[in-house]
Amino acid sequence: MPETMLYRGDMIYLIGPRSDVQHATKLLGFTDVLTEKSDMIAVGIGIVLGSLIGLLAFHIGKVSISLGASGGTLIAGLFFGWLRSRLPGYAQIPQPALWIMTNLGLNAFIAVVGISAAPGFVTGFEQVGFMLFVIGAVASIVPLLVGIIMARWLFKFNVAIGLGCCCGARTTTPGLNAVQDSLESPLPALGYTVTYALGSTLLIICGIILVFMMS
Repeated sequence: MPETMLYRGDMIYLIGPRSDVQHATKLLGFTDVLTEKSDMIAVGIGIVLGSLIGLLAFHIGKVSISLGASGGTLIAGLFFGWLRSRLPGYAQIPQPALWIMTNLGLNAFIAVVGISAAPGFVTGFEQVGFMLFVIGAVASIVPLLVGIIMARWLFKFNVAIGLGCCCGARTTTPGLNAVQDSLESPLPALGYTVTYALGSTLLIICGIILVFMMS
């Protein structure tokens, strides 16, 4: 008797005659294709489209605003995620492959950020001293606490989604991964995507404004 795995929020197994399993599949969701191969064509198209979207820039006077490579890739990922919800057999990537890409990409990102920020950090520490840590801690913790309180009691979000919103607002992918690992659920990613795109755009705009104000 065939065994089919369905997914619509949860994975379940159906065992029975093939005709009954196929009929139940149409009623309950769709068949999850078990594969060990990644759809590299879809991955490549997503990277190219994301890079092209990130190159697009809007000019407001002398100010140029763009999503950048990360924001563009995020938009492409959202599109392909939606497309896969409509076409379940498309863009298949096994979970182990997703895990290695996520963790390898995260570690590479942290390493690059650390290498790039080191000279500025040393200079800032020499000029400001220990207060640099205090200011950084306050600037990091206070907005997150306010965001968590608003998400939980003002907007009535699910706790996991609220935490994902906070990670996206801070454009902190490592934070999202830590939250998902702690909850053992990808649910926080639902709150992460939109706030990440908005946070990235506002980060660029506010950076430009600060440069103009200080110049």
